[in-house]
Amino acid sequence: RKFPGLQAVGVAGKTRSLAPAAMERELRPALLALKKLKPRHVHYKVCSTFDSAPHVGSIGKVMDVAAKIFPAPFIPLLVAAPSLGRYTIFGQHFARYGIGSAGAIHRLDRHPSISKHPVTPMTEANLRLHLSKQTQKKSALFDILKFSLPEGEFHAAFREVLVEKPDVVLFDALTAEHIARIGGLLEATANRQNPLFSVGSSGIEAALASQWLGRDALPRVQAARQVGPTTVLIGSGSCSPVTSGQIAWALKHGFAEVALDALKLANSSTATEEIGRAAQAADKLLRASRCVIVHSTKSGSNPRIAAKLKGRTSEVLGSALGKVLREAVKQSSVCHVCIAGGDTSSYAARAMGIEALEMIAPLTPGAPMCRALAPDSPADGLQVVFKGGQVGPENYFEIVRKGKS
Repeated sequence: RKFPGLQAVGVAGKTRSLAPAAMERELRPALLALKKLKPRHVHYKVCSTFDSAPHVGSIGKVMDVAAKIFPAPFIPLLVAAPSLGRYTIFGQHFARYGIGSAGAIHRLDRHPSISKHPVTPMTEANLRLHLSKQTQKKSALFDILKFSLPEGEFHAAFREVLVEKPDVVLFDALTAEHIARIGGLLEATANRQNPLFSVGSSGIEAALASQWLGRDALPRVQAARQVGPTTVLIGSGSCSPVTSGQIAWALKHGFAEVALDALKLANSSTATEEIGRAAQAADKLLRASRCVIVHSTKSGSNPRIAAKLKGRTSEVLGSALGKVLREAVKQSSVCHVCIAGGDTSSYAARAMGIEALEMIAPLTPGAPMCRALAPDSPADGLQVVFKGGQVGPENYFEIVRKGKS
């Protein structure tokens, strides 16, 4: 109601860091609320590297819950996102090392970062095989060879795949043209009486948008304003080597750092003092017009901390990071904040009091500049960027500082 005229809405969740039972408690009310809006499409957004596991962030569990709420003929699964360097060929998934960079492309189970994720390492590149460990749903593959067919035969091939009544259809994709053709199949399947529930990367949005462009129903996109250079406050809970490289680059080019003592944060008797210390240190640097990076690690996950927190690492460290950022913002006049990390970012946003984000300008693929809506919080009105661990080139934090790529 606060934003009349919206044609799309997203719910930012933390399910990728939860166990299956907790996921269902989070998902069910959100999906039921979305269904009441009577949309044609409901998309469960997953990371374009599909990192998940049977015991945490289970994508299969999502499908099991959603299928009871959205009884469509099948669940489309599109993980590829060529614009981000993500490709699926014969069901095998590949990813570039660093979104928006010139990094090499690796098969998922041999990826230097994703195969070593501290919570959900991807040791299997076959997406259907990986998914089969999370759900009993039957899956089919719409493979890359079908995209060379003429339009009529292309649609016939898709109908042939559906003859076997699969619960899930995984789509190969290598190019933007492939994504657009998939969009045609999805759009033809959806209707408001029976919304199509899909799972995948932002390739889903790219596929659907390719079908909507040029239609009268799609409002003209206004040119996004550039956001000028400013002092920036960065909070990083990311264990990705991509982010580690970005922190190292920034420190060599004038950024300052405040290192959090994760062991103190993991201890309830010392956490509050450590949060206060870090916030004061960040505030002092910001007042000196320094760009500041507050981080819980620069060298990946710490087994000691993971063992101590017993599966609550993202929650504890992410929440602490958010509290540090909130207090630092309260004390200083900074207006640009960047939060780096996947699992920790949802907790950090909640700790900052952020309830919603409105996209205001593109910045880099996968990480737009947003305006934060945070009632009764010093974060209200801030320009905020949320960056996944794999997003951005080496000088990413300088891009955030400048407000443009």
